[in-house]
Amino acid sequence: MVQETAILDRYGVVGYPVAHSKSPVIHQQFAEQTGESLIYELVEASPDDLESVARQFQRAGGKGLNVTVPHKTRATRLVDELSESASIAGALNTLKFDEDRIVGFNTDGIGLIRDLRDNWKFEIPNTRILVLGAGGATQGILAPLLDLEPAAIVIANRTVAKADALANHFGALGAVEGMRFNDVRSVEPFDLVINATSAGLSGESAPFPKEAIRRGHTACYDLSYALHKTPFVAWAEQMDAGRTRAGWGMLIEQAAESFRIWRGIQPETAHVLNRLPAAN
Repeated sequence: MVQETAILDRYGVVGYPVAHSKSPVIHQQFAEQTGESLIYELVEASPDDLESVARQFQRAGGKGLNVTVPHKTRATRLVDELSESASIAGALNTLKFDEDRIVGFNTDGIGLIRDLRDNWKFEIPNTRILVLGAGGATQGILAPLLDLEPAAIVIANRTVAKADALANHFGALGAVEGMRFNDVRSVEPFDLVINATSAGLSGESAPFPKEAIRRGHTACYDLSYALHKTPFVAWAEQMDAGRTRAGWGMLIEQAAESFRIWRGIQPETAHVLNRLPAAN
């Protein structure tokens, strides 16, 4: 008698590059915690190959993909439907394959808010926030931040046009301003600085404006994460920032929201955060 082997639901993360991603470890821990049976894979695709790779994954029985750099904006072209969060952001990080349809979601914002507010105990209302960078990562976090009514958000970027475009797009939700990195020198220090760039990770010079920091007060949060201190976290500590945090918590929280979208179960995140040494 031949024993049938169960076919597990397939999920993955698509990016370029993607080998460094910790998402498979996180989702496997969620699956073990909730008793769900699934496979989670690394899927590498260049920008030109994103559509063909994603659709092939779907045709092969894939149920969903997380989307990481550099695809978060481009991937919006693949979907048949965007969630409200992804539509407002103009970027996504989660694809759900529903029969022949593709639905796009953005869980980055809720992941950041949960880590800032619930894990790090940082209160957003009435604070002044500086976001460094104007790419897809920034697009995903602005609306959730503005929902919590900060006093103001400034988006700083190498080219002011991209920062201004985002400020105009999200301006109806609250006070948002765009400027160049160098222009930060002329404004008051911030309560929170969020690094949404990859600056420094590949050895290039990092345009972190020291004038943004009020020593002993400003909180500095890096959306990036690494096994060692990220360049932004190291810089913030040199600037005597009030406190610093890398993006491990956001990574885990946004993954939990993706898992809920796919499986209909909200996993607990605290034990996963505690089991990743670099996240603490």
